Amino acid sequence: MKGSPSTAKLAGRVALVTGGSRGIGRGIALALAAQGAAVVVNYRRQTEAATRVCAEIEERGGRAVCIGADVSDYGAVSQMREAIGAEFGRLDILVANSGVASRAVPVADLDIEHWRKVLAVDLDGAFYTVRAMLPLLFQAPGASAIFISSIAADLCDPCGAAYCAAKAGVNALAKVLARELAPRGIRVNVIAPGLVATDMGERMLAFHGERLVKEIPLGRVGTVEDVANLAVFLASDEASWITGKIFRVDGGRWI
Repeated sequence: MKGSPSTAKLAGRVALVTGGSRGIGRGIALALAAQGAAVVVNYRRQTEAATRVCAEIEERGGRAVCIGADVSDYGAVSQMREAIGAEFGRLDILVANSGVASRAVPVADLDIEHWRKVLAVDLDGAFYTVRAMLPLLFQAPGASAIFISSIAADLCDPCGAAYCAAKAGVNALAKVLARELAPRGIRVNVIAPGLVATDMGERMLAFHGERLVKEIPLGRVGTVEDVANLAVFLASDEASWITGKIFRVDGGRWI
């Protein structure tokens, strides 16, 4: 899976991808590994799926470790940091990808517990992940943190309050971190995908219909590779002068 030493952009680096067992997280994990990074595939419940991702990376000549941890539990994330430190002694690339979708209901009908659940995973989880991993990132020259957000934070469509608010919070968190960590040489950026062909994307299409595709100027649903390719770039030295940016990968949906 690794490229030659002269072509692998991430050779010798260690990456953590939260929510890496499927969807966009899986695609990013595979793409980082293809460029030479050793990858920690985090998951919450999808043990078999995560194991398959790790096996696929190793079958292609890469190195991967699966670690289960609920990102909404700071203690669990801290234990994951200890495991990464023991296994690799460093962390160069952090991809905070874990997330859950919110129910499509107006604020007047939004269950308080559901609101808390979405923010706990999508916003608290992003904060907990980067907060816990900072001691490792501080030890890695040129480290890169990448948050996976959503253009939902810009669109703010009706009936999506919890998800939109959480992702908007992620965008703000990343900008604050970019300013705080720049003096240490750590870059922080955001990838905000539009409609992507994942389980979540398919559910959105089933609920909203093909109008979602018609609203995309480039006329198609995105692929996980569209997102993963950007993640590789942002994690690499090719993006060494880029920080604090939100990259909307959405076929032109938000212009």
